[in-house]
Amino acid sequence: MSESLFDYPREPLLIVISGPSGVGKDSVIQRMKERRMSFHFVVTATTRAARPGEVHGQDYFFISNDEFAEMIEKNELLEYAIVYNDYKGIPKQQVRDALASGHDVIMRLDVQGAAQIRNITDAAVLIFITVTSEDELVARLRERKTETPEGMNLRIATARRELRRRVEFDYCVINRDMALEETVDTIIAIIQAEHSRVKPRKVSL
Repeated sequence: MSESLFDYPREPLLIVISGPSGVGKDSVIQRMKERRMSFHFVVTATTRAARPGEVHGQDYFFISNDEFAEMIEKNELLEYAIVYNDYKGIPKQQVRDALASGHDVIMRLDVQGAAQIRNITDAAVLIFITVTSEDELVARLRERKTETPEGMNLRIATARRELRRRVEFDYCVINRDMALEETVDTIIAIIQAEHSRVKPRKVSL
């Protein structure tokens, strides 16, 4: 029997939400979760300490340096990097299992992590989150007041450098102040458009 014109394949997507520190990636991911859509949100492993309100296994897997080193040695990480003197990485099997179940997988990564994913598979959908201006980004970072002056200067310098890397991504979405719903709507529209491609992306990890 020939394939029906209406038998469109639906391939699960691997979606990377990235951008500099301070653009609101965590707020975007949290709002997407609250909408209860059928995405698998990847939980990242990190060696940094939990911040107030963060939950192990939900926000991050908070592990020791020795545990992280063991995961590297056993090749259990899809990607990993040093971010502000701490390790962060994506457990490989978690992503494979979610894709195999047919769910779109959403990963929140820093810019260097997104580049690693692109090197692994060009089928990933890379979305860069930014703000309206560099001055706004710096102001957002300073408002946090969670860093030492030296740490803040490093974070600002890194963010400025990462802003220039948006050309490496498939899409760029501006997360304007007081417009989180609009930002999430735009990301959902991108995902829907990707599922409407005549030649769907096929992720192989």
